[in-house]
Amino acid sequence: MSRYLVVAGLFVLSLITYVDRAAIASVKDAMSGDLGLTNQSMGAVFSSFALGYAMAQIPSGWLADRFGPRLLLTLVVVLWSALTGITGLVTTLAVLLVVRFLFGIAEAGAFPGAARAFYNWLPSKEHGRANGIIFAGSRLGAAAAFPLMAWMLDRWNWRIAFYLLAIPGLIWGLGWFLWFRDQPARPLPCAEKTAAPPLELGKAIRAPFMLYTMLQYFAANFTTFLTLSWMLPYLKAEYNLTASVAAYYATLPLLFGATAQWATGTIVDKLYTSRFQSWSRAFPAVIGFAFSTVGMILLCIVDTPLSAVASFVIASYGVEMTISPSWSYCLDMGGPNSGALSGAMNMMGNFSSFLSANAFPFLQSTTGSADTYFLMTAALNLIAIFCWTRMRRLATTLHADSGLTATPR
Repeated sequence: MSRYLVVAGLFVLSLITYVDRAAIASVKDAMSGDLGLTNQSMGAVFSSFALGYAMAQIPSGWLADRFGPRLLLTLVVVLWSALTGITGLVTTLAVLLVVRFLFGIAEAGAFPGAARAFYNWLPSKEHGRANGIIFAGSRLGAAAAFPLMAWMLDRWNWRIAFYLLAIPGLIWGLGWFLWFRDQPARPLPCAEKTAAPPLELGKAIRAPFMLYTMLQYFAANFTTFLTLSWMLPYLKAEYNLTASVAAYYATLPLLFGATAQWATGTIVDKLYTSRFQSWSRAFPAVIGFAFSTVGMILLCIVDTPLSAVASFVIASYGVEMTISPSWSYCLDMGGPNSGALSGAMNMMGNFSSFLSANAFPFLQSTTGSADTYFLMTAALNLIAIFCWTRMRRLATTLHADSGLTATPR
């Protein structure tokens, strides 16, 4: 089994994950009309997923470390695919909240499980591109979800659309269980290690480097979740767009974000094998948060749909530049606890998603504008830049204190 096929399989998983996750934003109006939901109710629906997703991150990562990514990913993909189909059966807000919460718990294992698979199968010098590839898949999946759902809703109702969306994940789960193995036939060489000596899990999560890591990922998800949930409804309502035009516009930031993932992953790996290795994670992330800050500020100034989309593209491209460095950093520092530490970071990011889903409609209705939300997100991006300067210093100090080399594992 080739490690490149492992990356390809996880790319497909990532794509399916985000098609299923982003689809609900596309059916917001149809679902709201059918179930009698307000914007605040839909904010609760979006955030119920984010809450379940956040709460299950560390347990999912621990399970991946303990039992391996083969079993963990098979179980979670089959479970969330079943819940995707069940979404089409709901008739009340209460049931919808429960289903989306459970859906979030199930999807929580996807990326911590992938992180553990990467740790088992890939050398450190390939972690940047691998993470860039699978997260590019997630953005392509989210981008595809908008026109796909628009096409499906032209032919069927939103309930049938969710039934159909359940099928790809069920097929993937079966294929993964039959094909994948937790360890390569020829183990990776480990004579030269780059990861810090593994800490006890509780201590690692409370360590300063991890606190900064979680805080910067909290900031990143304020932008990321906006593009996956409220961006499409915002563009449609703010600029009086038709559903098809809004769906087309909403795909552009996600498509550009996918190219950012791919490009940044390559930059991370190139820097890692150069004399600038200590900056291989921090430099792309700092530049990305700077771009995202500019995009968010521009959203407060622009007044046409095209300029708003361009601003979203800048913000989205920037924040996507931070994802591969973040997950590569967790692999560097986590070692055999990579799944759990990646889960801890993603947990904090998705508590941010939970707050983001509710903060956007609340601030917009309270102030009469989304500008307050955009400015708050820009401020969080600046805080994240500071976090990365500290993360780099802490990682360098920890490696120096433990006498580790900078040679790829």
